Amino acid sequence: MNNAYIAVDFGGGSGRLIAGSITEGKLQLEEIYRFGNRQIKLGNHLYWDFLSLFQEMKNGLKIAAQKGYNVKSIGIDTWGVDFGFIDKKGNLLGNPVCYRDSRTEGIPEEVFSLIDRKEHYAETGTQVININTLFQLYSMKKENDPLLSVADKILFMPDLFSYFLTGTANNEYSIASTSELLDAKKRNWSYSLIDKLGLPRHLFGDIVMPGTIRGKLKREIAEETGLGEIDVIAVGSHDTASAVFAVPSIQKATAFLSSGTWSLLGTEVDEPVLTEEARLCGLTNEGSVGGKIRLLQNITGLWFIQRLFAEWQERGERTDYNEIIEEAKNSPIRSVVPVDDELFTNPASMEKAIMEYCEKHNMQIPCSKGDFMRCITESLAFRYKQGIEQINRCIPEPIKQLHIIGGGSQNGLLNQLTANAIGIPVSAGPVEATAIGNILMQVNAMGEINDIKELKKIIINSVEPKLYTPNNAL
Repeated sequence: MNNAYIAVDFGGGSGRLIAGSITEGKLQLEEIYRFGNRQIKLGNHLYWDFLSLFQEMKNGLKIAAQKGYNVKSIGIDTWGVDFGFIDKKGNLLGNPVCYRDSRTEGIPEEVFSLIDRKEHYAETGTQVININTLFQLYSMKKENDPLLSVADKILFMPDLFSYFLTGTANNEYSIASTSELLDAKKRNWSYSLIDKLGLPRHLFGDIVMPGTIRGKLKREIAEETGLGEIDVIAVGSHDTASAVFAVPSIQKATAFLSSGTWSLLGTEVDEPVLTEEARLCGLTNEGSVGGKIRLLQNITGLWFIQRLFAEWQERGERTDYNEIIEEAKNSPIRSVVPVDDELFTNPASMEKAIMEYCEKHNMQIPCSKGDFMRCITESLAFRYKQGIEQINRCIPEPIKQLHIIGGGSQNGLLNQLTANAIGIPVSAGPVEATAIGNILMQVNAMGEINDIKELKKIIINSVEPKLYTPNNAL
């Protein structure tokens, strides 16, 4: 594979390294290495194992070198909102805390006793979710966490990985935009908000845009991996920013649904939408690639299914995904649960939480695995319908087609139920959207193809989405 670019993609449950190159106008992908990612409860908090993840990343880079790839650059993307700290000597200050930790419970209410909700949205344009970086940091300030007094810089997860590869500390725009601490119009830190919350200004470093070369691999890592001192690129470092860049369409009035642990449902716009209507609809304005804004909703997604499968596996029960999907198609269950309810954030048993909710609200109670799958897919499709309706109220032209991208695009049952619910065509794929967007941003940054429109043509030529039309019987 000539002139390969390496996408390092960290998800909430796993990470992988994928090599990509362009041949005859099409993007070729090859998975190099895959590894697990887990949260670890230690003491009072739930952490990410950053040290293990960094080592796994290096293991993947070593394999890339051993396979003989002519690696031009590396780009890293991760989930949003979470972060780590470094001190003035560049040392890591503790493992990053997972956004599912309980430390932010009740914190939004406290913050909005200090600042006005409407004014806050008019500046940041961010959907209020208690996992956001703003509330994580305020919870630390409230508890007088000593890390805040000794930290020199806050680095979001992709920034942190990049820092320990290159020694350059900065914050990529799309990942910083998940923090609820940016001025949406200026696309920079809201220092007035930071001051109101009593957070140290010096923590918030330079913001760089997607396509920026962050630096080269440190000499010791270049030697350890065998790759040499290649460039590390700030891609759309929030995984959704990279995924949305890979939507195989250049048409207007198109929405995206990045379907994974979270469902990110939205559309790209040129400028942030900061209206009161957008706030009431729970829309957030996040940074995208190419100067765009992702106007979207954060919706709990396949987290339900992931947790259910984990429970069934722990009990030693069968978990053949395709078999359960087929059972779900024939299930009589039509119960719909509110997927964003705090009841389902991190219950001890997802199965029990769903059953108790259905019983309490006089709905059919799922019994079989197919019942649970049908309940969740019906619930997600209904929530997507609500989301599309809310987005349409805030943009000048209604959405005419939805593109589902990411791993969740493989769930044909959910795709068809979604098309039926929203009443417009649904296009499913590519599955590897995040890696595609990551790699093509590197191609752009390294000067192989400078034109964004040409990169979009490569995406369209390289993938074959599956089309689902409304009102088709299952």
